[in-house]
Amino acid sequence: MTEEHTKILIVGSGPAGFTAAIYAARAELEPVVLAGLQFGGQLMLTTDVENYPGFPDGVTGPAMMEMFQKQAERFGSRVILEDATRIDLSQRPFRVETEERRFTADAVVLAMGASARWLGLESEQRLQNLGVSACATCDGALYRGKPMAVVGGGDTAMEEALFLTRFATQVHVIHRRDELRASKIMQERALKNEKIEFVWNAAVEEVLGDEFVTGVRLRDLKNDSTQELPVEALFIAIGHQPNTELVKGQIDLDPVGYIQATPGGTKTSLEGVFACGDAMDPVYRQAVTAAGTGCMAAIDAERWLAEQGIE
Repeated sequence: MTEEHTKILIVGSGPAGFTAAIYAARAELEPVVLAGLQFGGQLMLTTDVENYPGFPDGVTGPAMMEMFQKQAERFGSRVILEDATRIDLSQRPFRVETEERRFTADAVVLAMGASARWLGLESEQRLQNLGVSACATCDGALYRGKPMAVVGGGDTAMEEALFLTRFATQVHVIHRRDELRASKIMQERALKNEKIEFVWNAAVEEVLGDEFVTGVRLRDLKNDSTQELPVEALFIAIGHQPNTELVKGQIDLDPVGYIQATPGGTKTSLEGVFACGDAMDPVYRQAVTAAGTGCMAAIDAERWLAEQGIE
């Protein structure tokens, strides 16, 4: 395995990683992007993106990510469609490996993203982007005037349900328990909203529909009975998992695993390592905010490299 050196290595793609690459490349830092075998992040699972500025008619997630990649490459980024398998931040230059090659880097930008937690049903996977989603802010407006359901009982689920009331005729919140985990204020808002109906002690057994979601089959966890609930969109809000396993124990993470960056910035607890996108953002998780932090990480890295005398 040969070893190559780069001034700046970006781990992960998606809006954050590719935006960091665009800025780093325009600064003539010749970044290397380990984009992964499945490049593009969560947007590769999104059919229509209607809330990204500059696309008044919308754009598919994969098409958008292809444009991001081309723009990064246009300015001199080297995009490698391989997954990082090992990240060693214990010494400088930092070391990052894939199954086929090894890199050393003066600075590293971590843009590994996060993955939505799913229920694990075959029908859920089959109907993703056909009525099943993990992002109400992204996809809620696509199902305007239809009955919808949200699975979950935490703050995220309440936020999603409340947001969806703008578009849905009715929002059913499906929760495995008979009480919510959400904060008191979020519970109160959801429970007072006339458009939200709660289905307690219930689990989704199957998502119904052939070409699009037509309903869900629920199992009552107390008496084991089943019922079918007619909805045309199902939003899974049981949390996200940041893809930060490779840096666990090397930089500061929060209890869930999100990278802890300096407030309002992208510096991590380790000098020369920067973070952007959903791997460090448990709050917004939007393509446009990910791109913004990607820009910030590249600028922070560029300035740090200049301070080290590496231009």
